[in-house]
Amino acid sequence: MTDDAPVEKVRRRRGPGRPRQDEADDGPGTQERIRLAARSEFADRGYDKTSVRGIAKAAGVDPALIHHYFGTKDDLFAAAIEMSMEPALVVPAIVGEGPDGIGERLARYFLGIWENPVSRAPLLAVIRSALTHEAAAKVLRTLILRRVLERVAADLNVPDPTFRAELAASHMVGIALLRYVVQVEPLASADPEDIVALVAPTLQRYLTEA
Repeated sequence: MTDDAPVEKVRRRRGPGRPRQDEADDGPGTQERIRLAARSEFADRGYDKTSVRGIAKAAGVDPALIHHYFGTKDDLFAAAIEMSMEPALVVPAIVGEGPDGIGERLARYFLGIWENPVSRAPLLAVIRSALTHEAAAKVLRTLILRRVLERVAADLNVPDPTFRAELAASHMVGIALLRYVVQVEPLASADPEDIVALVAPTLQRYLTEA
């Protein structure tokens, strides 16, 4: 063989779920595209009817790339829904001003994400799917209770933070279920400000009273 003879490149075998190097180079931009596609697919189709392959097609990526970045379908579901709640940004804003008024800030945050059509659609998918599918119920518990409310309660240094967080969660999830899913009147068409005014004192009591 001469020095100028063509040399065939040897491709390394990829492990399961491992993307090609050119696929992985996109990094955060690709991950964001996948999350947006997943949020849209879950919102339109619900948990059960959404597939990783369908999300990959919508995002324009190979399904292996989704498994590489996010793991299972359940993990991707959680990541997609978390985009609507942004707990890392919200929790400091809720607790940062101290215990006074925390009930009102929490009520405004929760109603705010439900009143926004962009964030409401995937959250509706969570609520509806959680009634019949354990994976969706787990996502709901993790995001609303542990990623938001438990952290809020823990930062307030009150007794029984988990129990208090669960009471607050049950109150707000119940409102979401009746207002946005079942659409019971007059709650379904009530002014959000009226709901905040009535709900905030109860959340305040749950989270701050000794």
